[in-house]
Amino acid sequence: MTSAKPLQPAGFLAYCRPGFEPECLADLQARYGKRGQQDTGAGWAFVSAVARGDEDEPSFSSSFIFVRQSVPVLGRVSLPERDRLTPIIGFLRAFSPEFHEVWIEYPDTNDGKALSGFAKKFQPYVEKAAGKEGWLKEYTGGPKLRLHLFFASQNDVFIGIRRARDNDWLCGIPRLRFPSEAPSRSTLKLLEAFIMLIDEPERRLKSGMTGVDLGAAPGGWTYQLVHHGLKVFAIDNGPMKGSMDGHPQVKHLKEDGFRWKPKHAVDWLVCDMVEQPVRIASLIAQWLASGMARQTVFNLKLPMKKRHAEVERCLTLIRDALDDAGLRYRIRARHLYHDREEITCYIRVGKD
Repeated sequence: MTSAKPLQPAGFLAYCRPGFEPECLADLQARYGKRGQQDTGAGWAFVSAVARGDEDEPSFSSSFIFVRQSVPVLGRVSLPERDRLTPIIGFLRAFSPEFHEVWIEYPDTNDGKALSGFAKKFQPYVEKAAGKEGWLKEYTGGPKLRLHLFFASQNDVFIGIRRARDNDWLCGIPRLRFPSEAPSRSTLKLLEAFIMLIDEPERRLKSGMTGVDLGAAPGGWTYQLVHHGLKVFAIDNGPMKGSMDGHPQVKHLKEDGFRWKPKHAVDWLVCDMVEQPVRIASLIAQWLASGMARQTVFNLKLPMKKRHAEVERCLTLIRDALDDAGLRYRIRARHLYHDREEITCYIRVGKD
């Protein structure tokens, strides 16, 4: 597939949780530099691409933490109250792009959600116009390209095109079904982490593996491990509830999560304890550096200020411990959709 002109982006737009716009912008600046236009709105941040000539946004194995999803932007268009379609089509004619699908998106805010009805009605008009222009093609295999129209408001739209990926979500919001047998909604947080942070999760999470859940009660994270076939040590002085209370794959130990240690190394460690982030980071570092666990997903509860600095402090502590132990490892950290004032981290130790 070719386009009449190379689609060199004018900038990069990123979606984030409302209230985390400064951190989202800092993520973009760390990747693309601080020169050029920079802007934020509720639930999004934008930088122009003058710092370097990237043609696509980086994969999420990069340093992005507070960015949910990003789109290379061709331009930003102000729209009139009526006939919003004509300016968009007029703008795209300068590029004669080809793509396979159209997404109409908006911020994850109350004002943004109010645009959802407009987006559903507007999308068929965009698709029809793009079809007439010869831009919207039937997908027959190979890379799938997508037109993104991100409405910061009804009169302000970012227009971008990017390659579709398996873990893309409309508006950057995962649509995950809450399993009725799970004891708490926190189970969705670990499920999202498995989807977004782990490559080949079907190979990393196998039936018969062993896992530890520190701060397990009431059992939302334990449920996900059990669902994937693991035998789990659930460590918490509080009670397990629902389907995780007395489950045959779960051994509930009323112990202090900071003191309890397994007799043998385990495949998985998960931790969602409410504690100072540096204390959690130190605990995770001890488990991994000593060989007690091979993979881990854990949360770092962040302060209201200097979030980036606190994240870097914690991850540096872990990296230093693993480096001192002579271990190879991979770290991914993201502010997931189901996170609030925390980030979720995944670490795998070993060559593979």
